[in-house]
Amino acid sequence: MKVLILGGCGIQGRTAIYDLARDPEVKEIICADLTFDALDMIKPFTPMDKVRTQALDARKKENLISLYKEVDIVIDLLPKDFKEAVYEAALETRTPVVNTNYAHNTARLDEQAKEAGIAIMPECGLDPGIDLVIYGDAGRRFETLTLINSYCGGFPEKKACTNPLNYKISWIWRGVLSALNRSARIIKQGKIIDISAEDLFDKAFIHPVEVPGLGTLEAYPNGDAVFFTDLLGATPTIRETGRYSLRWPGWSDFWRPMKALGLVSESKVEGLGCSPLDLLDKCLGPKLQYTAEEKDLVVMVNVFEGIMDGKKTRLTSTMLIERDLETGIMAMSKGVGYTAAIVARMIAKGEILEKGVLSPTAHIPTASFLEALKQRGISIKEERVVLE
Repeated sequence: MKVLILGGCGIQGRTAIYDLARDPEVKEIICADLTFDALDMIKPFTPMDKVRTQALDARKKENLISLYKEVDIVIDLLPKDFKEAVYEAALETRTPVVNTNYAHNTARLDEQAKEAGIAIMPECGLDPGIDLVIYGDAGRRFETLTLINSYCGGFPEKKACTNPLNYKISWIWRGVLSALNRSARIIKQGKIIDISAEDLFDKAFIHPVEVPGLGTLEAYPNGDAVFFTDLLGATPTIRETGRYSLRWPGWSDFWRPMKALGLVSESKVEGLGCSPLDLLDKCLGPKLQYTAEEKDLVVMVNVFEGIMDGKKTRLTSTMLIERDLETGIMAMSKGVGYTAAIVARMIAKGEILEKGVLSPTAHIPTASFLEALKQRGISIKEERVVLE
């Protein structure tokens, strides 16, 4: 098996390389990126003899095509701005692709992917990714679903909360900031509610979540929850659904006035030469870094209610990932990088046979996927309660 990783020197890419390089069935890993100094971070604990570096300008489709022709599967960890070229090269060379981007506007490629005889699997990261596998499993187990609430977040362990935000960077900081400007959709009491980006941190949409072992976290809306209940075919029976990010309490109180004052705007300010968001990206980013002795945490909680085996039931799945201080691999990158690597293997080895634009909700085999996560130290606990 030969694998191409686009953006292989990023934090998620290095984790995928680490995972794949230890697999005897993987013969070669092409790490495509602009620079390669960051690979030094994984060399002490990663067999690098399988890894080949390739400088790449991913804006040019012909550069992608030449690399695609050398491999069995592509893991795309580039920013979403590159996805059109990534998909076009996949269709032209008939090479399957796994990536972590949202699947919005990808369904249009379904027929082309089927004609090319390949799988295109977006949303194969942490969130979306692991959560959607759990969604799909719940959708098959419940006769009727009436509630789906999904919570996920990455943040520092308590002793690493050394700044006023109680937050440090385990993902692309600019991506975190940009997400503050994204609208959301939820369902409450059977009615769809559209939440504008301006109202994202309105107190009506913020609520506490208790997580065993950690205490109280704060949840705020994150993206379009109705898109995923539509995907499951469950929207007609859903009374409540939401997708929420998790942080330590106080996050929303910080960003609410910042947004109201326009300090998260992506519009350039006359005379400044950049946007307020650009300024936050450059000024805060260096101040929010983890030290080698600090752990990031990832928490995911998915709550489902409905009729299971003829009874009104609540099913709650909980996952906690911690940074590995020996290797330095972050919890967030485990959730993303391991997931992408596991699913890429499944496609390359024929465990996933379907062609077209696929979804983790329907096409990733739940049992073997969760077992693969468990082998990597990521366990998901499940609690089932019959409601009166």
